[in-house]
Amino acid sequence: MHFLGYGANEQNQLKNVYNSIHHNNINKPKNIMLNETSIQEFRATLRGCIIEPQDQGYDDARKVYNAMISKRPRMIVRCVDVADVIQSVNFARENNILLSIRGGGHNAGGLGICDDGLVIDLSLIKYTRIDLEAKTVVAGGGCTWGDVDHATHIFGMATPSGIISTTGVGGLTTGGGIGHLTRKYGLSIDNLLSVDMVLADGSFVTANAKQNQDLFWAVRGGGGNFGVVTAFTFKLHPVDMVYGGPMLYHISETEDVMKWYRKLIKDAPDDLTGFFAFLTVPPVPPFPEHLHLKKMCGIVWAYSGPLEKAEEIFKPIRAFKAPALDFVGPLPQPALQGMFDALYPTGLQWYWRADFVKELSDKAISEHIKFGNALPTMLSSMHMYPVNGAASRVNNKDTAWSYRDATWAMVIVGVDPDPANKEKITSWTKQYWEALHPYSAGGAYVNFMMDEGEERIKATYGDNYGRLVTIKNKYDPNNLFRVNQNIKPTMK
Repeated sequence: MHFLGYGANEQNQLKNVYNSIHHNNINKPKNIMLNETSIQEFRATLRGCIIEPQDQGYDDARKVYNAMISKRPRMIVRCVDVADVIQSVNFARENNILLSIRGGGHNAGGLGICDDGLVIDLSLIKYTRIDLEAKTVVAGGGCTWGDVDHATHIFGMATPSGIISTTGVGGLTTGGGIGHLTRKYGLSIDNLLSVDMVLADGSFVTANAKQNQDLFWAVRGGGGNFGVVTAFTFKLHPVDMVYGGPMLYHISETEDVMKWYRKLIKDAPDDLTGFFAFLTVPPVPPFPEHLHLKKMCGIVWAYSGPLEKAEEIFKPIRAFKAPALDFVGPLPQPALQGMFDALYPTGLQWYWRADFVKELSDKAISEHIKFGNALPTMLSSMHMYPVNGAASRVNNKDTAWSYRDATWAMVIVGVDPDPANKEKITSWTKQYWEALHPYSAGGAYVNFMMDEGEERIKATYGDNYGRLVTIKNKYDPNNLFRVNQNIKPTMK
């Protein structure tokens, strides 16, 4: 960029002004007035449908998992195939419309929806295809993990996913993918073999270990920054019945449990995982009445080794301390995956804060005890998901997910159905996080983050951030895909 007629100093000043304006322009939507003709022409190119504010069903269509998020898009495009996605991306780009991508709608910050923009809703691109010989599954971009488990379990197989079966495959995977099988088989991205994507220029590509390797590296942990993933191919593992469920202790035993657990999980075989939790016992069966609404601590276990060895593996666990409740036993893997679905349906108020944790110190435990005893509502919680074992044996630079040396991904969530309790759950979550953050590894799992600013995103990607910016520059230089934990392209 040259400014003729000015000296060097003046040119530099004008370049700075230009860059500032350009940077704002690629990160903020322009106010474009869409006329009915352009929308009708767009509608005619689709097999799916467009839902607008005046349409019946609009309010249901714009809802996301976190009811604290309420945004009003200009239009929601329910895509039924890749062609619809391409047309939608092109329309958003050509008309300078803010664009968001919705898969399962579970994102903590509600990043599948946007105000005054276009939402690409992938929920109808829902299919699975199993290759028994190759031991792989292909999942459409609108699938939930329940869809994948349903398709794979009949063949006695699974791929690592999360802990709620209604979670979308797309959001969980592109953010990393932590769940019950992480210690045994790694993150979801460690089992991702290939993706089909629509890029910002409307082109359709496949990215894997042989094609578009830089894009494949970035999409494994870099979120939705690089395009719309319309299909995922995962490798499958022999997982049928598991031995798992919650084991709860009285809240007064938290210190003993956490100190015992921090050593156990570091030395545990890969077959065994368990995430620590604070919780309030729901006043419903099958929980015994004498525990209803009591604050407790506990571990949700998942053992994926040979079932005949499960009782032996759990002997020392049960010998440590008699639990107040022991619901651990053999069950189908999808049953464990969907165990908490009913407890956390769509439409609750959520406020999230998170961090990666390498060491659980005595001082950190003291802070956990303080806030665990002060759970503000029945559904509020704190979880510590182990990310060691198989996940830790991948190099930090092999994927965009850059905390392979962490032991846990911690998440603090204030949750309640009543909007009147927003301040209560938000303040508890913030105070809890502020007390524990000094004991953290610095960044956080992107799927647990809300709108926390650019520095927080940089801390989360660490040394991988610069490479992600380079790939963003190549595939989305104008930041069309910015409703996410945004990796901003370099100013030009």
